[in-house]
Amino acid sequence: MTDLYAWTDGACSGNPGPGGWGVLMRAQDGERIVKERELKGGEPDTTNNRMELMAAISALEALTRPTAITITTDSAYVKNGVTGWIHGWKRNGWRTASKKPVKNEDLWRRLDEAQARHDVRWEWIKGHAGHAENERADELARAGMEPFK
Repeated sequence: MTDLYAWTDGACSGNPGPGGWGVLMRAQDGERIVKERELKGGEPDTTNNRMELMAAISALEALTRPTAITITTDSAYVKNGVTGWIHGWKRNGWRTASKKPVKNEDLWRRLDEAQARHDVRWEWIKGHAGHAENERADELARAGMEPFK
């Protein structure tokens, strides 16, 4: 049986400033890697949180059919937002508990729509801790930012 994984990361030079996002996608049969795909992109004037969101969105939007996938992020903002906070935001008309507009609402809505088609398991790992796949996603994010620096 083949399992699908994505490691996502965002980067920003200044916050706001030029930013990039990166995704390492991997299909695995047990320990055997069946296929890998790398995605990256960036924007000239953005924030780190927006790039973290774009990485997760891009991973999900790259899937051509409904799929079970594990997405690993080093962003507590993304992990906590998509697995917890978003439910309250939607109930409250995209307002926070303190009645303020949700920051990055456009991307949260896009992520919510993208994940609705799939069976997504979200995982968080500590960034810059030597995890090979997370480090590769970070390299891709920095490469995605490069044209905008």
